[in-house]
Amino acid sequence: MDKFIEHLPFFTAEHRTLAADLEAFVQQEIEPHAAEDSDTDAKLREFVAALAAAGVLRYAVASAGTKLDVRALCLVREALSYSSALADLGFVMQGLGTYAISQAASEHVRDFWTSRAAQGRAIAAFALTEPEAGSDAAAIKTTAVRDGDAYVIDGNKRFISNAGVADFYTVFARTGTDDNGRASLSAFVVGARMPGFNVVARTEMMSAHPIGELEFKSCRVPADNIVGAEGDGFLLAMRTMDLFRASVGAAACGMARRALDEAVRYATSRKQFGRLLVEHQLIQAKLADMVTELDAARLLVYRAAHLKDVGTVRVTREASEAKLFATEAACRIIDSAVQIHGGAGLVRGSVVERLYRDIRALRIYEGTSEIQKLIIASQLLKE
Repeated sequence: MDKFIEHLPFFTAEHRTLAADLEAFVQQEIEPHAAEDSDTDAKLREFVAALAAAGVLRYAVASAGTKLDVRALCLVREALSYSSALADLGFVMQGLGTYAISQAASEHVRDFWTSRAAQGRAIAAFALTEPEAGSDAAAIKTTAVRDGDAYVIDGNKRFISNAGVADFYTVFARTGTDDNGRASLSAFVVGARMPGFNVVARTEMMSAHPIGELEFKSCRVPADNIVGAEGDGFLLAMRTMDLFRASVGAAACGMARRALDEAVRYATSRKQFGRLLVEHQLIQAKLADMVTELDAARLLVYRAAHLKDVGTVRVTREASEAKLFATEAACRIIDSAVQIHGGAGLVRGSVVERLYRDIRALRIYEGTSEIQKLIIASQLLKE
């Protein structure tokens, strides 16, 4: 990492060692393959295997009775996304897909899937979003009905990361209706080979990202595979989102930091009108804006992570501020990097062009920027 981490009070010596180790790991194992854009599924599995071999997945997959180190989680995501959004996806989905399981599943279900995920032997997924239920998770229509020693799940999921690659899915379904007429949600572990489960479509996105649609047709899931009790699903989903939300900002910072580095590198080597680009004041102004926004974004991200780690009861506002500002700022920083590169920044496959495509989704997934603003305002008014 860079010296920014050394200057912050949020980190321990172990965190700084981790940052240095991550830099070496990414340069050796991730960066040489970052630009490859064929067979995304196979590449994701390779990245997950490399992360497991290096012991990195333990920073995403929680074990029973332990808390995730959110600062470490953010450091890993920033380091990985600096090089590859796909490697970052492989890492974080192992956490998103197992966090509820680690917290509330029965012991044998928990230990089986979390151990396999941490070892890279099984790919995880988090199946919440539906065609008619995105930001409004309580509008989920997929149902799970108890039938003897099983639950029968029927419905559809959309925009599910790792669809078609994952070996198991944490699936959220309606098991009843509360007094207000809203869905009472429950969570289930669904293996990819269970009868009645199908990946019905793979969705082509603007950047390399394994994602698709799921269908459940009378899919019988053992009753032991429920995560927590009936009705716990919404709370488990929100706890998962709250824990990982600041780390989305960290991923954005990694992409933005790479864009800044590429812009500085290009501006100090490219000449226009007889001078290096960096000698033009308008380019200097862009670089000043870029680095200032990046510093501010990283401060918000690691403040939220630090507060979570030291046991602050509620960091909802801080995590949402980090996610909102970092993802929005990263889009501006990367756009400026493309502008500094001029036509070279539009060439398919160039680093800044790839970043331009990769960053856009971060303002949408795990709560859109608009939803983050509502959360921030709501928390502010409560205070």
